[in-house]
Amino acid sequence: MTETAAAQSLNDWRKRLQACGWRGLVWLVGAPETSRRQASALWQAHDWLMPCWVSPISPEAPFDEAWLPPAKARMRLGGEHDLIVFDAASPEAGFDADAFGALSGTLRAGGLLVLLTPPHAAATSRYMARLCRRLSQAAGVVRWPAGGPPLLPELGASQPRSGRVSNDPDCLTSDQAEAVRRLVGLRRRRPLVLTADRGRGKSAALGIACARLMEARQERIWVTAPRPEAVVALFDRLEALCRLGRREGNRFVDPRGGCVEFIAPDELSARVERGEAGGQGSWLLVDEAAAIPAAMLGQWLAAFPRIAFATTVYGYEGSGRGFALRFRQRLERQAPDWREFHLAAPVRWTEGDPLERLVSDLLLLDAEPPPPMAAATLETVRWQRPALAADEAALGEIFGLLVQAHYRTTPADLQRLLDEPGLNVTTLTDGAHTQAVAVCAEEGGFEPELAERVARGERRLPGHLLAQSLAAHAGSREALTARLRRVQRIAVNPQHRCQGLGRRLLEHERKIAREAGIDLLGASFGAEPGLLSFWQSLGFRAVRLGLSRETSTGEYAVMVVAPLSPGGETLAETLTERFQRLLPALLAFELAELDPQVALALLAEGMPEPLSDGERSDIFDVAHGHREPALVRPALQGLVQRAATAGCRDDELAWLAAWAFQGRDMAWLAARSGAKGRRQVMDRLRSVVARFLDGDPAMF
Repeated sequence: MTETAAAQSLNDWRKRLQACGWRGLVWLVGAPETSRRQASALWQAHDWLMPCWVSPISPEAPFDEAWLPPAKARMRLGGEHDLIVFDAASPEAGFDADAFGALSGTLRAGGLLVLLTPPHAAATSRYMARLCRRLSQAAGVVRWPAGGPPLLPELGASQPRSGRVSNDPDCLTSDQAEAVRRLVGLRRRRPLVLTADRGRGKSAALGIACARLMEARQERIWVTAPRPEAVVALFDRLEALCRLGRREGNRFVDPRGGCVEFIAPDELSARVERGEAGGQGSWLLVDEAAAIPAAMLGQWLAAFPRIAFATTVYGYEGSGRGFALRFRQRLERQAPDWREFHLAAPVRWTEGDPLERLVSDLLLLDAEPPPPMAAATLETVRWQRPALAADEAALGEIFGLLVQAHYRTTPADLQRLLDEPGLNVTTLTDGAHTQAVAVCAEEGGFEPELAERVARGERRLPGHLLAQSLAAHAGSREALTARLRRVQRIAVNPQHRCQGLGRRLLEHERKIAREAGIDLLGASFGAEPGLLSFWQSLGFRAVRLGLSRETSTGEYAVMVVAPLSPGGETLAETLTERFQRLLPALLAFELAELDPQVALALLAEGMPEPLSDGERSDIFDVAHGHREPALVRPALQGLVQRAATAGCRDDELAWLAAWAFQGRDMAWLAARSGAKGRRQVMDRLRSVVARFLDGDPAMF
């Protein structure tokens, strides 16, 4: 059969697929030139409305106009395609799991996703071996061998695709119409949580709701999401329904006075902090909330009377299940009258779509944590990654734990889990199910000459985050020549949290790292009081803090280490001493907006000098007299440090630390203490100082 005839038979099968409202995957295995020629024949067998050719390097004409590099896949979110050729066969291509997952959701009913892989792809990596194995076993895949006819799967019994199922003229499904109704009817202090699988029209529902709110003369609606691309569908629907308005970048303005504006999460938090966003009558719609830290969401929940959180449950955007687990408790505390709605009906395809099931299986988008078992029966398992790649049940449980524990887990993390060099995977299991997992990476161990070049910024090696960061930002060449092991991820079954499983895993990692001759065990994570306290309780100490908030977490990244060898002890002491000397200056300038509880926890790791008689006298004059606190700030800083070192972490001390070290302004201090004006703030400050000074004089 010629390639043209084969492509035509495949196009005829596609028409039957379209009648069902489904989509399909075509798998081409062969030499890159042959596979591209077959894909070209399929491209030319039909007049595709929105075709897309995905590859790192632009293909030749006529496909170059439809070319999309994998790195730009997210730019197509909210768009639609009816043919996607995904080139993972060319020598420079590889397989981009995030791009594959993102683009598969843009394919509409009757569309084909054509995957090109080389003939020996399974030999290139553990990840590709698993991918090819799952494709070979899947029932709904079209296999098109080089030089032969496509092997077309049976579609089975199905109903023809139905038309519109919603009475709302702007909505495609009754689920979408109900979501819009609930959004428009948001009530004060009754947040709405919208959840959906991919392709359910969630973002479009937000746009329809915005259009109706503007029609009702709502003046301003804030919209936020991890990336502007996530709200493309929102603004597209808004623009289509409000024809009198105009779009200005990430802002839509109605001539009657209304405005819908996108704002990045970190900027939104900063405005809320300054009192420039939120307050009476304000609205906020949060899309892809699972990819935003729960602390940020909680801040917005308190600031905006009317707020909705929308998130994808299964998908490349992040873990909606992790969002539900972490955020539900905060919702119950802050807004017990919150509501929830789930969009189940797909918009671009119909129920039973074979591609949706297949992509979820290939990328483990639907990986779930295992059922909880008795923690007392657990044993430690050190995985060999070839064995893990071949054990689908164990891999699914481990990845499920990682997904629910971290809001930014994506399909690419599965690739890294199986293929990243120097990675170690350790689990706690009852013999049948995994209840906790730690993923660690080997770092450092550079030769002195290479270490010097890396430290000067002349070389940058993949991985080695901890070692290279300590060299570049803490000036430590020794961090590059020493052997480090970094804990990349640690996850515990939600039913077993606070039972010591994470501690048990880390103590095991410390033991085997010491036996392997590792100098430092370390980690990097968003500086949050509870998480920092956990690592400190295990003997880890901070050695670096980022100077700006991480876009992905909204928090300042902190690096911690624990020494495992004599050389590691010396290195850790040097790093912690440097950091502690630098910390007060950072808090006064670059880290002035750091969470005061985090600042307090970091200050507690220092070794403050004893207070002199003169400093005690100065502090007494502030506490029991009328001495201006600013004029004795160094003495008050010493008071704060000594109280923190003694183990105090209460809110009053954190508030005092915010004044003493971070120079927080009167408005902030008043808002946090319930005071009104400078006089009451100063009275509160004196009473807090007196409490610590008089509470345990021996401490000072």
